[in-house]
Formats: sequence, structure tokens, C-alpha cells
Amino acid sequence: MKEKRNIIVIALIVSIVLMLAKFSAYFITFSNFVLTDAAESIVNVLASAFAFYSIYLASQPRDINHPYGHGKVEFFSVFIEGTLISIAGIIIVLKGTYNLFYPHEVHKVITGAIIIGVTGAVNGGLGYYMISKGKTLNSITIEADGRHLITDMVTSSGLVVGLVLIHFLPYMWLDSGLSVLVGVYIVITGYKLVRKSVGGLMDEADFTIVQDLIRILNEQRKVEWIDVHNLRAQKYGHELHIDCHLTLPNYFDLNRVHDEVHLVDELINKEAKIKTEFFIHTDPCLPDCCYYCSMPNCPIRSEPKREYMEWTMANITRNKKHFEQ
Repeated sequence: MKEKRNIIVIALIVSIVLMLAKFSAYFITFSNFVLTDAAESIVNVLASAFAFYSIYLASQPRDINHPYGHGKVEFFSVFIEGTLISIAGIIIVLKGTYNLFYPHEVHKVITGAIIIGVTGAVNGGLGYYMISKGKTLNSITIEADGRHLITDMVTSSGLVVGLVLIHFLPYMWLDSGLSVLVGVYIVITGYKLVRKSVGGLMDEADFTIVQDLIRILNEQRKVEWIDVHNLRAQKYGHELHIDCHLTLPNYFDLNRVHDEVHLVDELINKEAKIKTEFFIHTDPCLPDCCYYCSMPNCPIRSEPKREYMEWTMANITRNKKHFEQ
């Protein structure tokens, strides 16, 4: 958690410095196009500040009021960031549209382009670093902040190209027109972040994570694990919570059942890229399971195995044993 906080602090400090640089570029050029980038930099600072708090809160231990921990605050952090980005984009579109009808002259656009180009390069490098660390540390907050900085790099690159065009082309409307286009792009980016955060807060299934779990279980399944079904995955910050049913031979005693459950838990936590808490409900096998059961020397087998049942998204997430259609 200390590493996460350090990354966010660095992002916050860099965001403040770059915000001041961008506003200096605006006051040099008085370009609406530059103002789009400067306005978004305010969002960078606010988002990084809130991200720092959310990382701190997510690191707090579970308590009686939060039995699954505080990790979901990271989704709320991303929601705030996406909302702020969208608001900034809407304001930029409105101001740019106004200035299309009431244009004004811009100044020293090449100087402004150089300043914006440098800030964009810094944001791009920091953004790629944060995305990489966010995936490594399983932090949606750090990854979202990194993607926001990449968006800022893209808009800054567009700004540099646009400012060069403004310098060489005698069209006063070009500054405002380009700022409107960038504003629309910023709104779309903000919407995507809000959509992702709402999905997390609503416990929307993360199919990438579930597919990875299914792959691990298929590759290292034991013959004792007759089937897995009713699997549900919920992400709480950097941790994953999974409920599932595991069908085992009905002649296993409680100690053997406990051992098999522990093996599933141990396997996933060793092979998956995210810390996982399992709640596994065990079901006894039924005679109808025999045709896909691989258990050797089974004393209660009613028919030979005749089919290999691969675990898939379809059969592992249903609340039914595999023979139940």
C-alpha cells in the first residue's frame, strides 16, 4: 500500500507543476485551444488528490461495518475522476462554441506549443508508468489515473499540431474549432471512466478475471473436483472475492473435503494475478455425475465415464451441476 501512496503523491506533485505550466502557456497565447488543456489539468490535480485519499482508505483493515474491506472506494474515486473530466470537457465545448461566433486573436502560439509539448511528454511517460503499476498492484485507481494522463498526452499532442496550424493558417475560427473537437474527446474519455466505475460499484462481472480463473482451474484441475458451478466474482479494490459450489465425491469425510477446498483456494492465490478470498460451498456428487466424473476406483460409480466436461464460462457460472440442463 505504501508503494501505491508514493505513486499517487508523485502524480499529484507532477500534476500541480504541469497545471501551472499550462496556465502560463494560456496567458502567453490567450488561446482557447490551450485553455482546454489547462482546464483539464485542474481535473488532474483534483483527481490525484482524491485518488490519494481513496488509496489510503482502501488500505484500512476490514471492520464490523465493512466485512469485505474498503476497496470499493477505488471505484468511487474513478467515478469522481470521470465525472470531473466530463464536466471539464462540456465546459470546453461550450466555451469553444461561443468563441466560434465571437473569435479573438491569439499570440505566440509556437511558445505555447513548446510548453504544451513538454507537459504532454511528461504526462505520457508518467501515465504509461502508472498503468503498468496499476495492473501489477491491482489498483483500478492508479490505472485510471494513468489512463487519464495518457488522454492528456493525446490531447497535448493534438494541441501542438493544432497550434502549429493556427500559426500558419489565417483562420481565427480554427482555435475555437479545434478546442471543441478536443472537448468532445475529453467528454467521451470521462464517460468511459464513469461507466467502468459504475460497473464496479454495481458488481458487474469482470469477464477477463473470470476467464483467467477458469483457465487456471482447467489446467490444474484434480480428478476429485467433479464440477465447479455457481461461480461469482466480485472485486473489492486490490482483492477479489469469489463464491462457488464445488462438487466432490459424496463418500469424502469432512477432513478430506476441507483439504480439497483448501487446495482450490491455494491454487488460485498462487496462480492468479490478484489476491483472492474464496467462499466455497461443497456439494456431494450424485449418480448423474458419473458420466463425466474422472475419479478412479470409485466405490459408488453407477456408470463409466464417457464424456470430458471442460469448464467454460457457460457451465461454471450457472447455479446447476453440469448434468442439469
